[in-house]
Amino acid sequence: MRTPLLAVFCLLAPVLALAQSPVTGVVRDETGAVVAGAVILVRTDAGLQQRAVTGSDGRFSLESGVDGGGRLVVRAVGFAEGEQPITPGTMEIVLQLAPHLESVTVTPTRTEQRLGDVPASVNVIDKETIRRSPAVVADDVLRLVPTFSLFRRTSSLSAHPTAQGVSLRGIGPSGVSRSLVLIDGVPFNDPFGGWVYWTRVPLESVERIEIVDGSSSSVYGNYAMGGVINVVSARPRPRTFELRSQFGNLDSRKTDFAASDVWGRLGASIDGSFFRTDGFAQVVESERGLVDTKAAVDYDNLTMKVDYSAGDRVNLFVRGGYFREERDNAKVTTIGPLRPEENDTQWKSLSAGMRAALPDRSDLQARLFLDWNRFNSNFMAVPPAPVPRSVGRMTLLQHVPTSGVGAIAQWSKTFSTIALVSAGTDFRQVDGVSEERALDPATGTNVTTFRETGGSQTSSGTFVQGQFFPVPALSLTFSGRVDHWRNYDARHLETVAATGLPGAGNRGELADREDTVFSPRAGALYHVSDQVTVWGSLGSGFRAPTLNELYRQFQVGAILTLANDQLGPERLLGGELGVNLAPADDLTVRATWFDNRMEDPISNVTIATNRRQRQNLGRTRIRGFQTDVEYRFGRDWRANAGYMVNRARVTENAADQDLVGLVLPQVPENRGSVGVSYSNPRLLSATVNAIFVGDQFDDDLNERVLPAYGTVELSLFRAIGNNLDVFFTAQNLFDKEYYVQTNPTTMAAPRLVNAGLRVRFAGR
Repeated sequence: MRTPLLAVFCLLAPVLALAQSPVTGVVRDETGAVVAGAVILVRTDAGLQQRAVTGSDGRFSLESGVDGGGRLVVRAVGFAEGEQPITPGTMEIVLQLAPHLESVTVTPTRTEQRLGDVPASVNVIDKETIRRSPAVVADDVLRLVPTFSLFRRTSSLSAHPTAQGVSLRGIGPSGVSRSLVLIDGVPFNDPFGGWVYWTRVPLESVERIEIVDGSSSSVYGNYAMGGVINVVSARPRPRTFELRSQFGNLDSRKTDFAASDVWGRLGASIDGSFFRTDGFAQVVESERGLVDTKAAVDYDNLTMKVDYSAGDRVNLFVRGGYFREERDNAKVTTIGPLRPEENDTQWKSLSAGMRAALPDRSDLQARLFLDWNRFNSNFMAVPPAPVPRSVGRMTLLQHVPTSGVGAIAQWSKTFSTIALVSAGTDFRQVDGVSEERALDPATGTNVTTFRETGGSQTSSGTFVQGQFFPVPALSLTFSGRVDHWRNYDARHLETVAATGLPGAGNRGELADREDTVFSPRAGALYHVSDQVTVWGSLGSGFRAPTLNELYRQFQVGAILTLANDQLGPERLLGGELGVNLAPADDLTVRATWFDNRMEDPISNVTIATNRRQRQNLGRTRIRGFQTDVEYRFGRDWRANAGYMVNRARVTENAADQDLVGLVLPQVPENRGSVGVSYSNPRLLSATVNAIFVGDQFDDDLNERVLPAYGTVELSLFRAIGNNLDVFFTAQNLFDKEYYVQTNPTTMAAPRLVNAGLRVRFAGR
């Protein structure tokens, strides 16, 4: 009897050891380099799961062990999903590069999912596309996606910061973003005004950029009414250093660097970007006069990050950043002392966070972030006549200090194999004030009025999301979020400089305001076959007015735009239907129909001659169709194309019925791009992209047309040995002249040519 029992025990011993021993291993790519940040899932026959994340050394461990029969599923950005049986000892998993729809993304649902499994329109720009792009700043990379645009159709190299608001699918373009921008999940929009400093994005250390076109307020809340852009930075790697230096026309020069190292469980990185250019003349030659000079920019951006793996279940990080920017806005005074119209910004940021795998096999993430921002700007008045422009006078000096603090917490857990539940909460407080000095109308040199307008805004929200998989081919997503915000300690103070007495516009302390909104969303995705997937979603979104819209006025030319402390939130109801096709391993095709209806959009409304005010106004409808194709042929070639047709109209406007039926300004009906790239490390890497933008209107009355245009960009890279690349890039290759705005007529950047080198060293 003892002999059979002994034999059975010997047969079961390996299984029992596997069930009780921790599962450990390392994840590598095809070259043997470790893959940090890969998500490890353990699936057993009983349907139970565990979760871990590889550290900076690519290693993972599941301390509690698993039952026999388990399998490891490994997901990492840029790689195809890997799966293999659990074996005794230390496992080594080698990941293959992913086809397009196998890319892992986190933005739409705040949880890791393959791009082909997400019921939303999502674009992912990978690291190689970014590094081989001729773009100097991040928004020029994003323009390759037809759904993306800034308020004005020009690069952030020449655009005033307050005109760099992001618009996805043409949802209410303005200087204020109607889309949320994140860096590693931390809000990146300016806390006072909502616009985005694209020069702050450290391109050399970006791992990928995710773009979600549809409303995401149901999980992200404010700013996400029009979508989300998440910039994901690379984790520290052992003994890595990269330096990119380039020189170009317009007396432009740029240096980027990124360095990192890993010591056991601790990893650290530092990256920076430094750029300056003498710029270019913006106003067309026929209108250009004594007032007009060149638009120029000079900026420095520096970021440091430390990652620490506190055991195999907990990862911590701390990030600090410093940013400085100075801009010449291409105008100079002709009355009084010679002085340029200019602005400058200084921004300091600090964030910290953690991610932990809890004993109940759930996942917990938390982040804390702080911002200190100082923005200075002056404004000139330039009469519309005579032409050429010969008279310019300084009218206003502005100083805007802002501080902000916020926190985010999110929990998620997988229940068996049919449900993933997430819940989270976040909080943010912003304090900002616009300190202004109005100047005399004769010389623009003497202060006539002191003005202080500003206040504080707190916002908080809580969301719950469930993803259900009733059958393997079907996924259902339901989410809902409640947001509350409050504006308080607001004031509008005016003092006459000569007497020290309150001015005519003095309003003193302003009443507090608050509001609450609920944002639901439902989505479904069905895999018809391995080649065909259909999906759809319906949801609502909102955006609360920024402190800038509530309290800060500004002037462009002779037109003064006033703030409005009575503004309410904008709301949106939107739906999408899409199909993803993968007829071959190297070919993907996606098509999406969308329909968004916006209520109470904040608009600049004319209230008197040369005077406007921000007001909630009417309803708009933005609907259209978008499609994109990616094809990889041969070993070295890749082609991609995208197109969007967009009909954006005013549907209601009680204040001015003449606007009903008109096209929203700054929204072209047609936009597209096409690109071809060749990459052979032994020979050459080359990319050619073409961008097309159709006619659009520059004004709400549809009287001033900005004609269609197309541009071509080129980049050539050649490796010399293992550590050096030389490159040549050109934006607007054929020096196409196209218009950005009217009255006066201004142009986008001319041809920008750069040549340089990239030095890189990497160790293990």
